[in-house]
Amino acid sequence: MPRKADVKNKTMKSPETMSSLVWRRFRRHPGAMAGAIILAILILSVLLAGLSPFDPEISDIKNRFQPPSGNHLFGTDGLGRDVLVRILYGGRVSLSVGFLVVGISLAIGVPIGSAAGYFGGWVDNVLSKVIDATMSLPALMFMILLSAILREIDAPFLKSNSTLTISLVLGVLSWPTAARLVRAIFFTFREMEYVTAAKALGASNLRIIISEILPNGLGPIIVESTLGIGYAIMEESTLSFLGFGIMPPTPSWGNMLDKAQEHLSQYPWLAIFPGLMIFLAIISINFIGDGMRDALDPYKILAQIDE
Repeated sequence: MPRKADVKNKTMKSPETMSSLVWRRFRRHPGAMAGAIILAILILSVLLAGLSPFDPEISDIKNRFQPPSGNHLFGTDGLGRDVLVRILYGGRVSLSVGFLVVGISLAIGVPIGSAAGYFGGWVDNVLSKVIDATMSLPALMFMILLSAILREIDAPFLKSNSTLTISLVLGVLSWPTAARLVRAIFFTFREMEYVTAAKALGASNLRIIISEILPNGLGPIIVESTLGIGYAIMEESTLSFLGFGIMPPTPSWGNMLDKAQEHLSQYPWLAIFPGLMIFLAIISINFIGDGMRDALDPYKILAQIDE
């Protein structure tokens, strides 16, 4: 039989906050935790790349095509540059593109999806046509075309070899996914009782969108954003591999793979290590996205509260 003190302590225990419930569910997902650890190691490694004694762009012809060894853990490339250092500096570009693309796509897609889902009617019809038209574009061909156009624009912030330029190219094509998701969220929540109550109290449409509906739909948006980072890294690698992304001598995982195909049979490490980094980054982010989806599931959170 439990003691009175134990019963009293149990009844006086403060309730968990929503963030603590989400964190508890997230850390119980082994794949998500593994992904978070791998991604944290990758980010920390690329941030500390400047501590290496090797320069990612300076050639050392005497040491060209050196296999992995104690001096060069991932070997050297055709110009004698350390592959590990170039991968770390390339990770700065690839990961930055991933986060920037998601930011750009959300900045465009969330307002459009919110307006379409909240107002409905002719507003939804017009914006849905814009979304469908953008999604119907042949993605790869349009990415190459837009990248080539932006290279010719003489603007200080749109340099041909710029991370921002590539991010704009990919962000312009990826926002419809975010817009359709937000539109569906608003269609679901706009008829809820708390929205009706806010309207009855005289709240403006903008206030209802920003303060009432959008915060309640953050879960799916966050999950989609984490998955979008992985897609953006893969798309940047594809563009660079085809010669329309980040151009040498600036390293990125994609252009390192592009150069490695010339020597794939003789020096396979030139392709193995950049490809491995792309794989680890994408799979870790996807695992994090899976964990976030489960952790933010409202039905599972409610079941956990009942326990």
